[in-house]
Amino acid sequence: MRERNEPLAGFTVGVTAARRAEEFGALLERRGAAVLHAPALRTVPLADDTELRAATRDVIRSAPDVVVATTAVGFRGWTEAAEGWGLGDRLSAALRGAELLARGPKVRGAVRAAGLTETWSPASESLDEVLDRLLAEGVRGRRIALQLHGEPVPGFIEPLRAAGAEVVPVPVYRWTDPEDIAPLDRLLDTTLVRGLDALTFTSAPAATSLLGRARRRGLLPELLGALREDVLVACVGPVTARPLQALGVDPVQPERFRLAPLVQLLCHELPARKPVLTVDAHRVQIRGHAVIVDDEPRRVPPAPMALLHALARRPGRVVSRTELLRTLPGGGTDEHAVETAVARLRTALGAPGLVRTVVKRGYRLALDGVTGAGPGDS
Repeated sequence: MRERNEPLAGFTVGVTAARRAEEFGALLERRGAAVLHAPALRTVPLADDTELRAATRDVIRSAPDVVVATTAVGFRGWTEAAEGWGLGDRLSAALRGAELLARGPKVRGAVRAAGLTETWSPASESLDEVLDRLLAEGVRGRRIALQLHGEPVPGFIEPLRAAGAEVVPVPVYRWTDPEDIAPLDRLLDTTLVRGLDALTFTSAPAATSLLGRARRRGLLPELLGALREDVLVACVGPVTARPLQALGVDPVQPERFRLAPLVQLLCHELPARKPVLTVDAHRVQIRGHAVIVDDEPRRVPPAPMALLHALARRPGRVVSRTELLRTLPGGGTDEHAVETAVARLRTALGAPGLVRTVVKRGYRLALDGVTGAGPGDS
């Protein structure tokens, strides 16, 4: 691998998004990442969604005092679906008479494109700020229509109901399991063996779906262990992060809840998690499936990479052939496999002196400033 040293070169990123996955994956790949994509859910077509139609008729029949629009695609989809059912004008009339709160600038654009005008929009683009405003105004006896985007929002709905509001959830874009579950299972299995450097989520339902699949397979404790300790979890925003935080996983989040800032966050966080070592007078950074040697990315095959990770866990110290053999994929009992993997590793790194042979003892990473390898070091 002799391409330019992009910030994500050598890292593998898992993408669970169903919508805009191609765009997201392209942004990651342009910065050097290998992308493993598995949609964690699929959408129920709006035209066939009986729950959305019923909620729309409910809003028309008894117009709300307040409407909360949470996502641009969801609000736009709701009005377009109503138009297709012959309910567009009646829905617009019901919404026009309400206090219309738009969660962010993209939602404001969708509201105005529908011929409506928002009453207010929070600077933070946060539903928490919307909730604070409503509770400060007082909601007792008020009817509030909440445009959902795939799942209920208990942290929003329950405080309003406790304060005396009637909340009407509008379930735009309901999600369910993907038709083909195999890619999601492969993503889950790859996460468990630490084959990913980062796992990304752009919606709370995707996070809930992956966690649910792991639970059904009896793998939830193992998944949570991987996400808490070894695999960086990145979410597009706080709503997306909540199902993971509820189980003790602490995702990183960009300040702006968009795909591009999420990619930039990964470009900073992933390299920062990998120390730069000085090995045999070379600057070396060991990443997921590649090594950066003096700012040049070098791709390393899986077996030599597994061996290198084992050496890096004890930098500068001797690791025996027997111990290294246990780290190689596929197992086996022939220590000659270790010699073969070391030879391939040295070739891939382009600097044979990075891995030293310690005669009759094993191998070590030639970390500068570490002594005591003993006789036979070569």
